[in-house]
Amino acid sequence: MHLNPYGEYAVLLAASLADDWPADRAGIEQRTRDFGMTMAFEKTADDHPRVREVIDAWLKVVDAETHEHRAMILNAQMAAAAAFPQLTDHDGEGWHLHYRDAVQSLPAVLEAVISVGTALHLAGRGMHRLGRCAASPCRRVVVDVTRNGRQRYCSVRCANRDAVRRHRARSASP
Repeated sequence: MHLNPYGEYAVLLAASLADDWPADRAGIEQRTRDFGMTMAFEKTADDHPRVREVIDAWLKVVDAETHEHRAMILNAQMAAAAAFPQLTDHDGEGWHLHYRDAVQSLPAVLEAVISVGTALHLAGRGMHRLGRCAASPCRRVVVDVTRNGRQRYCSVRCANRDAVRRHRARSASP
């Protein structure tokens, strides 16, 4: 049996949705597939705005000032998204465990997957491995998946831009 640990892909999915919000529900569902989710979801009229609420709530975890506050927010999100773990073979690729009910809506599933995945990511890699890009004025989410745990920028472009800015500031100083 494959045990789906969530973790990294769920956090990267949340960051992707936060940084590049899809125009409609189909865009959200495509993004879930791009990040490895294979389940189909029943459509409801409010899926798009409800997923936006899930992402906005998750951004409070990203922006938490302390590790303790981050844990408190995340624990509340996981409690709200609680579902019974279930064995499933929904994709025909073998039995595996999902931490969610089989008949939940897209927003409810994303709330559970993203909150549990974020908790696993932070507990396994470090509470500091989630934040915002250090290159001002960029506000994109940074999910640190590096080996050394020191990722501060959302992209090479932002890292280079900030390095040039720092270099020019040093060069201009007497």
